[in-house]
Amino acid sequence: MAGLSKFAECLPQNYGYVILTGLGSTFVNMWLAINVGRARKQYEVAYPEMYSTNKTFNCIQRAHQNYLEGYPQFLFLLLVGGLQYPKTTAGAGLLYLLGRIAYAKGYYTGDPEKRRWGAFMHIADLVLLGNAISFGCHLVGWVPRGRFGGSGCC
Repeated sequence: MAGLSKFAECLPQNYGYVILTGLGSTFVNMWLAINVGRARKQYEVAYPEMYSTNKTFNCIQRAHQNYLEGYPQFLFLLLVGGLQYPKTTAGAGLLYLLGRIAYAKGYYTGDPEKRRWGAFMHIADLVLLGNAISFGCHLVGWVPRGRFGGSGCC
């Protein structure tokens, strides 16, 4: 691969999908933040107030806040699990992001119960967690290195 750093050459062949999924998460975050900004104007909630007496605004704000609360965990699991299972991890990451969008769309109705529309994101959570656990177990030797043992170049 011409022009890539030595480090990039050591990454799994399909790790680009993981990186693109991580970039996608940035766009989801931006979309959520923009929606909070629009809701601030619509419901006249001035900075630095986090919440309002308006339930719909609070639901829109909470959808974004909840995303941010789980974001570091998502990125960690995505980037680490993708080192062993790049395509599976990227697919699970995409499912997670779609779940987050469905969660937000449901929450935006002003009925907090409708945030459950995105509950399928938890399937992705489990896949991401399992991939990261598997990678860690392979690295410490609890599971024999086989087909997923890495290239050994780094």
